[in-house]
Amino acid sequence: MVRLGRRGFLLLAVVFHLIYTFSIFDVYFVSPIVRGMKEFEQMGTQPPAKRLVLFVGDGLRADKAFQSFPDPSPAENDSNAHVPRPLAPYLRSRVLEHGTFGVSHTRVPTESRPGHVALIAGLYEDVSAVTTGWKLNPVNFDSVFNRSRHTWSWGSPDILPMFREGAVEGRIDTDTYGHEFEDFTMDATALDTWVFERVEKLFKEDARRDLELDEQLREEGNVFFLHLLGLDTSGHSYRPYSKEYLHNIKVVDKGVKEVTDLVEGYFADGQTAFIFTADHGMSDWGSHGDGHPDNTRTPLIAWGSGVAKPVTVPEGQKAEGHDELSADWGLDHVQRNDVAQADVAALMAYLIGKPYPVNSVGELPLSYLAASKKEKAEGLVINAQQILEMCLVKQEQKKAKTLRFVPFGGFGDSQSAQFDRISDIYKDINEGRPDQAIAKSTELIHITLQGLRYLQTYDWLFLRVLITLGYLGFIAFAITTVIDMHVLHGRVGAVRSGEATYTIAAGFTAFVALLAYQQAPWSYYAYAVFPVLFWEEVFAGRKALKEGVRVLMGEEASWGDYAWVGGYGVGALALLEALVRSYHHREVYTVCYVLGIFWPALYGKAFMAKNRMLVATWACCCLLMSIFTLLPANKVESLTLINTGGVIMFMTGAMYILFEKSIIAQSKSAMTELASTEADTLSRTIFGAQIGLVILAMFVTKSSVVSLQAREGLPLGTQVVGWITLVSSLIVPFLHGLRPNSYYLHRLVVIFLAFAPIFIILTISYEGLFFFAFCATLLTWVRLEHHIYTHTTSKSTITTPSSKSIFGSTPPKSLNGTSAISEINPLAPALAASQTRVAALETGNYRALTLADARIALFFLFLLQSAFFSTGNIASISSFSLDAVYRLIPIFDPFSQGALLMLKLLVPFFLISASLGVLNKRLRLAPGGIFAMVMALSDGMAMRFFWLVRDEGSWLEIGMSISHFCIVGLLGVFVAGLEGGSGVVVRGVEFRDDEEGSGSKEEHGEKSRTGNGSVGEKEKRVGNGAVDRTRADGTPDT
Repeated sequence: MVRLGRRGFLLLAVVFHLIYTFSIFDVYFVSPIVRGMKEFEQMGTQPPAKRLVLFVGDGLRADKAFQSFPDPSPAENDSNAHVPRPLAPYLRSRVLEHGTFGVSHTRVPTESRPGHVALIAGLYEDVSAVTTGWKLNPVNFDSVFNRSRHTWSWGSPDILPMFREGAVEGRIDTDTYGHEFEDFTMDATALDTWVFERVEKLFKEDARRDLELDEQLREEGNVFFLHLLGLDTSGHSYRPYSKEYLHNIKVVDKGVKEVTDLVEGYFADGQTAFIFTADHGMSDWGSHGDGHPDNTRTPLIAWGSGVAKPVTVPEGQKAEGHDELSADWGLDHVQRNDVAQADVAALMAYLIGKPYPVNSVGELPLSYLAASKKEKAEGLVINAQQILEMCLVKQEQKKAKTLRFVPFGGFGDSQSAQFDRISDIYKDINEGRPDQAIAKSTELIHITLQGLRYLQTYDWLFLRVLITLGYLGFIAFAITTVIDMHVLHGRVGAVRSGEATYTIAAGFTAFVALLAYQQAPWSYYAYAVFPVLFWEEVFAGRKALKEGVRVLMGEEASWGDYAWVGGYGVGALALLEALVRSYHHREVYTVCYVLGIFWPALYGKAFMAKNRMLVATWACCCLLMSIFTLLPANKVESLTLINTGGVIMFMTGAMYILFEKSIIAQSKSAMTELASTEADTLSRTIFGAQIGLVILAMFVTKSSVVSLQAREGLPLGTQVVGWITLVSSLIVPFLHGLRPNSYYLHRLVVIFLAFAPIFIILTISYEGLFFFAFCATLLTWVRLEHHIYTHTTSKSTITTPSSKSIFGSTPPKSLNGTSAISEINPLAPALAASQTRVAALETGNYRALTLADARIALFFLFLLQSAFFSTGNIASISSFSLDAVYRLIPIFDPFSQGALLMLKLLVPFFLISASLGVLNKRLRLAPGGIFAMVMALSDGMAMRFFWLVRDEGSWLEIGMSISHFCIVGLLGVFVAGLEGGSGVVVRGVEFRDDEEGSGSKEEHGEKSRTGNGSVGEKEKRVGNGAVDRTRADGTPDT
């Protein structure tokens, strides 16, 4: 491969990380859909029910459905309103007297589309399916709706159309309200009331006027689906413990009773089955999506024709199935029957006598059936045959594409053994042994599901090894690239031999041929290309790697010196492990920040005394940042905290305007740019506009919050002003280009004020305080790194190549005669060693990277992760509230609302990108080197999380493992984007070198390099071989 430049490397890094992050779905979450199965008809002539009504309370948690609460909306003069009572008395009566109940356990992602697919089709879509949308994406697999004679459905335009588009033409009728009804700031019960009224209209008005419709309604095998979105909307807007959410439960319960009475009265035959459940739950902070138990546990209540009556025990005893979750439901004497969400589809198909959906993995829940043991056995064996058919078809398809296929061991030596099992089950049924038939069918279902699992994970080991080789290859390739471009500056070329090239090419060709034979998807080829590409480059660059180690370590490095570097390598690995742990425990950042307070002390008392103000500022910033990860990730809206953050941002901007001239007075370039009154006035005017937007953001946020908390909706004027403020805050900073000021602090303040309104409008609590503290920490870090660099370079002794090894038994001496290693910075000797070659290695105005610069990469990665976790738990989707988004987009639009939330989350990345860009220029580092090291470090974390991904266990563990890997895997993309953006942000930035403690000066218009003995400097050798540098103006260079 031709040597890549900075942009080529970044492009390759982005493509690699995008493709490899996607690998999680090829490895762990392959789509379960199988084609080509035959269907199995239900046994018997008469189904248990002629029709079925399905109620789905979108976003209803299991505990809230059954617990008791004070009346959230009491009638006037109700003296008992404070007394806790069940909020769904009608549904509770079904549990106590008429039907069967339990908890339906969902899977991640706990979103509406996957939840409804599991309920209605009986299969769990692969996790990536949630990214395909909610609306007009057809469900291109079998479902209970497809099996019904006809389905009528009412509810959200985000759910119903996807089932209609994927079903047999004309089989499903949908009646939806407009998107404008899904307003999170209005009374959400109107959504459910609309559904109940439309159902009433169908039976009371439409059917009476249309005899053909009446006849169609009375046919057997029909399904009526009521999607009730109000609970989900109330939960998002006000939380599931709010009066609004609890009142919505009352509304739903009343509506279910009315519809049940209406349907029973219309048909008057007692042949209707009813099922009430939910697609997912709701966390305490009004979100869902991950695997938290509050999101995965939903109620399931069935009653009516074909459904078993409740199984009870005497009062004072506890029936089967109860645990801590149901301890306060007051239903201990009624047997609780939990199911997996996909089991509901099998239950519905059985009740109306239709074939099970061919892709269903649900197991018929026998405890819900009012049937004889023989009928249960007949229903279950058909269920087993359907799942077995899917497994056998999938096995044949896999076998046809695999060179040496290893069949599932649980099926024995041949497929015929499974058909013999089915025959034995039918024999037991016919000979009056239903219990044995049920046991054998259950065993066969479980074995078959294991077989499906085996086939789903058949390529795991192969893909895991391939992906791991790819990540390791990129890490090695990034290190090789850094050494080649930023340490050796390309002076050592790649070494390739024809024999090695032919061998690699032949092996890769054979591997591609194998993938082609197995009809592997295109992504497999991409996974295979990168390891070959990266490792070939590393092998070809082995000479550069060897030379790079020699340059970084010194020509005569001892084993003790390697031990020093190895020890700090272990420390870096410990920090990476701490960052991995932080995905489970945010408090890790608190510990790290507290330890970071003492970082400057490693450079000695002289450094601390010389830079006491800077060190004190760093300590204060670390203390402030350590607080945020101790605060709860699940925040409650607080206008006081929002305004406090806004006031601090305003004061920061105002103080800079007031003291701008004195701040930049010693920067001649900046003073030149602001020399004219016109330039000074224009600059202040633009700053004033930015500060004005901060004030406007505070007012518009207050107006929005007050209106939304009063349940009055979002005023249109407030919404428009909010959007104008947000957009303007991102546009106004470009006006500074009319009178540019290249001073770096000026540039950073412009960026700070540009994003300040976002951290007012789109925050609900302490995020604005974090924004200020984080910006202060970044600025202090940039200045402290520069001061440490000037301190260590001024203290390091530069020896000639012929002199004794600086890593030998005699440690290198600093200018004051002490050991350089004793100056606490253990990497200073390596830095000193590289300085003897820096003149030959430098390109342009940049110095070569040293081992000491690895610290910057570690700090950058730590701060990057800290930006994720300081205001929430990014590893949990649910910890970020959408409350603030409603101030701009009150109507449900998941992608637009998610985009605004992501904008707020990505702002700290932009800030840290700008800070590192400034630091790169400050330390004369070429762009790309530090970023490449960060990518290599983050990929080490990505590999760790890749092997920790789970698709079994609790839903919480599965969901967290997925999000962890995706976040870390995409860090490479983020970092590449940050690298590209930082160059634009810091273009033209200049510095003044007489900050406190830097000990150096730079005249405007001169070229100077820090500590490298380059342009604009005179150097001479002194007694022990050290270099005494003097600037062109005669002042000593420190």
